[in-house]
Amino acid sequence: MKAAIVSDIHDNIWNLEAILRQIQHSGAEVLLFLGDLCAPFTMGQIAEGFSGPIHLVFGNNDGDPFNISKVASKHPHVTIHGQLAEIEVAGRKVALNHYPDIARRLAESGAYDAVFSGHDHKRYIHKIGRTLWANPGEVMGRFGQPGFGLWDTATMEFSHVDLAR
Repeated sequence: MKAAIVSDIHDNIWNLEAILRQIQHSGAEVLLFLGDLCAPFTMGQIAEGFSGPIHLVFGNNDGDPFNISKVASKHPHVTIHGQLAEIEVAGRKVALNHYPDIARRLAESGAYDAVFSGHDHKRYIHKIGRTLWANPGEVMGRFGQPGFGLWDTATMEFSHVDLAR
């Protein structure tokens, strides 16, 4: 199974629209969101732009969690986990958190097959013991190349995908 990993939109709905189109063509069956969508309308755009399961954790710039949750509740394929998600994806134990410092510790615990984080807008892929820890970078495009991550649960390969313009 392929999973799209997305973080740090910061209401750049134009980049998000293009990235959602790319995700639709990537073969991803699940979308994992790592925080900082920002406004409730961005939650709606994600939910309407991806029909598979969506798992979301909040970031430090998601300032209206009540209304974000209210929008998400209209879409049964969206699950909001709060600050930390511990989920199973295609038989893999996965943790999602916005903050790299927390994610590193989660990866170091050895309790997960994969851990994903955002927040610093930097793309990276680490292997800590047997655990994959990766950051997809940003959708926003302020500090780096906008894009997302694509994770293959069967091979445990993670790749960064640039926004196609």
